[in-house]
Amino acid sequence: MKIAVAFVCGIVFALGLGLSGMLQPAKIIGFLDVTGQWDPSLIFVMGPAVGVMLLAWLLRRGKPSPWGVEVPAKGLHHLDVPLYVGAALFGIGWALAGICPGPAVANLAAPSSFTLTALGSMTAGIALSFIRVTP
Repeated sequence: MKIAVAFVCGIVFALGLGLSGMLQPAKIIGFLDVTGQWDPSLIFVMGPAVGVMLLAWLLRRGKPSPWGVEVPAKGLHHLDVPLYVGAALFGIGWALAGICPGPAVANLAAPSSFTLTALGSMTAGIALSFIRVTP
């Protein structure tokens, strides 16, 4: 059941990205270009999505889920330097490439060399994240 729900959610997410034009790197770069030709359309895609997720989170917090995943009842857990560094690197990569993992995977429906390069780079970054440096 969890796999079916995840699959349906992924399809809805991909359709939303496609219909909103967010699969085009130029749209993302336009949003991030606040000093030039700024394109605020990403706000109108991300805003409602964050709102729906926030509402779902608040309604499900601390309750068992029919899909086997419980939403934690308490607030933030374990914020540390690697989390912040990873988030910063993700943001920098997103800004430079103009594409994040969701649209990159959705673009596999019609792969291009750009999509394959972006996904390869993301995969390499994920693999590197498993390397732990100890003094």
